[in-house]
Amino acid sequence: MGSPLEGKVVLVTGGATGIGRAIVDAFTSAGATGAVLDVAEPAALPDGWRFWRCDVSVEADLKAAMDDAAGSFGRLDIVVANAGVVPEWSESESIDLDEWDRVFGINVRGVMATIKHAVQPMKRAGGAIVVLGSLNSRRAHPRQCLYTATKHAVLGIVRATALDLGRHGIRVNAVGPGPIATDALVERVEKRAGEGQPPAAEVLEGFANDAALGRIATVEDVAATVVFLASPGSAAITGQIVPIDGGLP
Repeated sequence: MGSPLEGKVVLVTGGATGIGRAIVDAFTSAGATGAVLDVAEPAALPDGWRFWRCDVSVEADLKAAMDDAAGSFGRLDIVVANAGVVPEWSESESIDLDEWDRVFGINVRGVMATIKHAVQPMKRAGGAIVVLGSLNSRRAHPRQCLYTATKHAVLGIVRATALDLGRHGIRVNAVGPGPIATDALVERVEKRAGEGQPPAAEVLEGFANDAALGRIATVEDVAATVVFLASPGSAAITGQIVPIDGGLP
């Protein structure tokens, strides 16, 4: 018996590296093919995948890339709005509002634009949209007001668009990863260690010790959950966020 995603067409924003690339690889293992949209060209993609250069904060460019991808493959079955940035941590009184606008442009406007322009190619046959939220979609941390605000906004978008798009057979869900030992997180923790904070290894160990499973989640954990939310096994799930954090309190 083949995979339930065999032959499905997937579009992943921010799919060139990190969690996005893990998502591409997970869908490939599930039998899907599709499109990667990113500002930077990825390393060699799996067979059946194509790349479009695109900045999700520029709506016209995003629409053009999505339309071209849908036309090239003949349809879109699954869209993963993964593109996002993590800004530098900052005290609330020191937030740069130009940086605020830039990050909202990618993390929030980019997600909304991705969903908006996925509807037309998906509404004929339905499908699944999965958005990368965060642990910060449901809680906050010191010095992370900007990032937290964007991820709270993303969860609102997911809940509202799920209500709008259900009549087209389009499900919209989010995943909420906790700390993931990506290069970006390790770099940030190491930078803080250089500013007098605890060493990176100690911080990562602390994240693991706080989790019920005694470990932090991996990019593969996130990718597997995204694939599940796009599969028939989650056919009655929409408007939800699934935490992927090893059981953080």
